[in-house]
Amino acid sequence: MSLLEVDNLSVQYPDSAAAAVDGLGFSIRRGEALGMVGKSGSGKTQTAMAIMGLLPGNADASGSIRFEDRELLNAPAAILNEYRACRIAMVFQDPRSALNPYIRIGKQLSRILPAHGICTAAEARERTIAMLSKVGLPDPERQYRAFPHELSGGMRQRAMIGAALLGEPDLLIADEPTTALDVTVQAQILRLIRDLHEETNSALLLITHDLGVIAGSCERVLVLDQGAIVEEGKTREVFHAPRDVRTRALLAVAPKVDSPVMVEPVPEPRETVLHIDHIAVRFRERRSDRGESLNAVQPMSLCVAGGETIAVVGESGSGKTSLVRAALGLIRPDSGTVSFVGKKLPADLTGRDNATCRQLQMVFQDPLASLNPAMMIGQIVAEPMIVHAPGANRLERLGRAEEMLEKVGLDESLRDRFPHELSGGQAQRVAIARALILQPKVLICDEAVAALDGSVQAEILKLLTEEQARTGLSMIFITHDLAVVRQVSHRVLVMYMGRLCEVAGNNVVFDRPRHPYTKALLSSVPVLDPDNQPDEVPLSGESASMLRPPPGCPFHPRCQHAVAICSETAPKTEMLDGTAVACHRASELDLRN
Repeated sequence: MSLLEVDNLSVQYPDSAAAAVDGLGFSIRRGEALGMVGKSGSGKTQTAMAIMGLLPGNADASGSIRFEDRELLNAPAAILNEYRACRIAMVFQDPRSALNPYIRIGKQLSRILPAHGICTAAEARERTIAMLSKVGLPDPERQYRAFPHELSGGMRQRAMIGAALLGEPDLLIADEPTTALDVTVQAQILRLIRDLHEETNSALLLITHDLGVIAGSCERVLVLDQGAIVEEGKTREVFHAPRDVRTRALLAVAPKVDSPVMVEPVPEPRETVLHIDHIAVRFRERRSDRGESLNAVQPMSLCVAGGETIAVVGESGSGKTSLVRAALGLIRPDSGTVSFVGKKLPADLTGRDNATCRQLQMVFQDPLASLNPAMMIGQIVAEPMIVHAPGANRLERLGRAEEMLEKVGLDESLRDRFPHELSGGQAQRVAIARALILQPKVLICDEAVAALDGSVQAEILKLLTEEQARTGLSMIFITHDLAVVRQVSHRVLVMYMGRLCEVAGNNVVFDRPRHPYTKALLSSVPVLDPDNQPDEVPLSGESASMLRPPPGCPFHPRCQHAVAICSETAPKTEMLDGTAVACHRASELDLRN
């Protein structure tokens, strides 16, 4: 007997001619891991929300959703609340929207347990801190006291996963659970989810656009398109012999670490457009009795040439976003300077002129949080022109916005929708269109394609590289997806706990990594072949507290190559065959595959 039975499920919205979900039917057995893949907007999240009873009020849902033979579709809240959290739990795609911004992380999670009679309020705190540690938060007691906005995107996602796992549910629905996570933590989280459902014989519905994640985590897979199932079968059979043309298309565009580089060489002579000089970022810990501070970025320098793309990679919380926010003036650096085309910039954004601000644009990690919920999509994309192109009238601005929406692959009909009516991938494309409408000289992309499925991701990367070839656009690309790094970057900067580990050319990093942490990142990339999955997680354990980092090299507690000096002295950055690397043993280690 199936644990969950979905039969002829349809979800329709009054303002849409096509159904969001159209006659969907499938089942999940206890202990089974079922993957659900498809393009953005294919109905994956709508199906999950219908199972949880969380569809918006204007949704018309029909069909049947039965859990252990009890009908849940359109059931009253009192019945649904008997199942949510302790029987069926969900990890949402957007953790910032799912977490209450006014309540500390620990309080949000710990109240789940007594509310469902799982344990007493006195026990809930310890169980919650243990779960935060289990999902890889580096300083669980500190994060227990934090508000959502004080955590990085990846940390918020891990807290969301912890919230779902606290009740040890019979069915875990994970909607893009690792989208915001770097590859090392992704491998740990996927192993944690797999171990949980194997230990408890629970079921897993894993929704993702990352086919490598499906290959390593699911026994069976559903492929959706336009709200309907186009292919279903065992993962191995579907991946090796897909029957439907849409499945073959998804597999063809799935990013791989060995994909060819898309960008053209940096034009000569190399003009430095952006110079980050010994930037350091420190946050004072307000709740610390000892006056502690968190060194988010240790003094770091970086030059970005015209037409160059530099990828910045590293674990969540390693300082990637803090580095670029300081460069943009969104946060004030503790020390160091930023120069744009040779002109030193004020540390704060408020001190910079409009012409400079126009030339430095950013696509933020969380698209829904960066889009005004009260404005329609066309207005959002056109809005920057009000300040930076005051000569254009309203019709000209909206016309330009429509051109940009078409460029990033969005239909004209979305112009009059609000952000909450878009999928995560659609919202991210809107954010990219808004940044490019000003034709900036430097574009900083913070996980700009993380929420996009393979086909749309390929389109966006192609758009960005074509824009770079046409205009000489420079890019700083923050991402945890090393397949994307491989395709779009000229150079790669690897960070760990606010420090530089390694900087080198694209080919050098992938073919001859010099730092053990870089090697761990490369070894953690999901493999697209279900028959060729790694037995062990390449990097176990968790990073230390940023408030109290370990002495010496911050990576040494997790490094299998560490020796005595690694725990005593922080390594200096040295050049080694074209690679800038901070590792005591870089010259003697051979970390090639």
